[in-house]
Amino acid sequence: MSSHATPGTTASGEEGNTPHHWIMGNKAFKHRMEHHDGIKALWETKWKLPCSKSLYPFHDGAYEDFEPIFEELIKNKINDACSKEYTNAFLATAKRLIATAAATATIESKTTEAAALYLRACAICRIARFPYITGFPKVNDAVKWKMWEMQKSAYLKAGELWMSPVEEVMVKHRHAEGQDRKEIPVYVRVPKMVHIREGDAKLPVVVLMTGLDGYRPDNTVRCDEFLRRCWGVVVVEIPGTADCPADSADPKSPDRLWTSLLEWMGKDGRFDMNRVMVWGLSSGGYYAVRIAHTHKDQLAGCVAQGAGCHYFYDKKWLDKVDGHEYPFELTPAMAMKHGFQSVDEYKANAQKKFSLLEAGIIQKPSTRLLLVNGTLDGLMPIEDSMMLFEYGTPKEARFFPGALHMGYPMANGAVYPWMDEVMQSVKD
Repeated sequence: MSSHATPGTTASGEEGNTPHHWIMGNKAFKHRMEHHDGIKALWETKWKLPCSKSLYPFHDGAYEDFEPIFEELIKNKINDACSKEYTNAFLATAKRLIATAAATATIESKTTEAAALYLRACAICRIARFPYITGFPKVNDAVKWKMWEMQKSAYLKAGELWMSPVEEVMVKHRHAEGQDRKEIPVYVRVPKMVHIREGDAKLPVVVLMTGLDGYRPDNTVRCDEFLRRCWGVVVVEIPGTADCPADSADPKSPDRLWTSLLEWMGKDGRFDMNRVMVWGLSSGGYYAVRIAHTHKDQLAGCVAQGAGCHYFYDKKWLDKVDGHEYPFELTPAMAMKHGFQSVDEYKANAQKKFSLLEAGIIQKPSTRLLLVNGTLDGLMPIEDSMMLFEYGTPKEARFFPGALHMGYPMANGAVYPWMDEVMQSVKD
């Protein structure tokens, strides 16, 4: 690892080695946060406040729906989020909200209210399926998968009621190899007032790459921001999560995935392929960094928010990350997401197999790439964003001192203006 200028860091003196001192500080690095002490601690010290404000991961949700569920979980001492008892605690509320939304939707004057009720149900399903689901190579949890299917159904019903509806498209994965599956499920939204005909101006578009636990139905606010700018949006899950068809154990599977997706977008006819941007969220940030290099000539720019690309896979980092800000243990989900059979196997082999430094990806030229994160990110170390400045094409960044993973809540205020500028800078 070459020397960084950030105060308090000590370089190892050898490229890519474990830092002697993590930028977040060794005290924070070694500290186990109190929300890991059970469901009561999680609710009271971490989740209750964002839930009351409908902030991540409770966006689209309502506090009144969640409070009685968590009171029941606490009362019954259901502390294991991977248990069916945890997931089933949310089921009755989700069903009630969906039934109420369906009845409300039959009243012509109440479609907005109905859509909001469907979204409240989606939020319930989202928290019920925490911390992680995948369908590749098989469904990892049948009970949580039921909540996932319920969430998707409710979200599409909400989307039917919007001025700019949600369209679910099954994209043919023309470049699938090996264990890759043959279809890429995506959600597409385009501004309703824009009608694309042969020869008309086409839409700038954002490919939104989701994260470890937030998937296609979890990005309404971001999609609405794109629509307000008269941009289209294609929302897609990343390898190893939810419905993504890419072989999660194959480091090169995302390259094939994005090639198939971009080819479909070009043939679709609605999108301006000179104005394609990518925004990768959290674990999706890794794929934003990768695609910025592997498909640079097809993209106007990429945002990698909360990205891990090398040091995140360091065994010493992974030995402590389960005690940081993720609401549950992170490494079991990450091991499964990357196609490993155990956490120990993941810790021992992930960096060599998936590091973008080890693979030589980041030494290549890239499209414009904005790196966004909090300097105290305890999930994806800020070192991963910083090291990218030492390789390949010059990068851009906005780091937020004292902020945790993703740089919330300030980050979006930096991302949208940058995206606006990139879109406007593209010449036909």
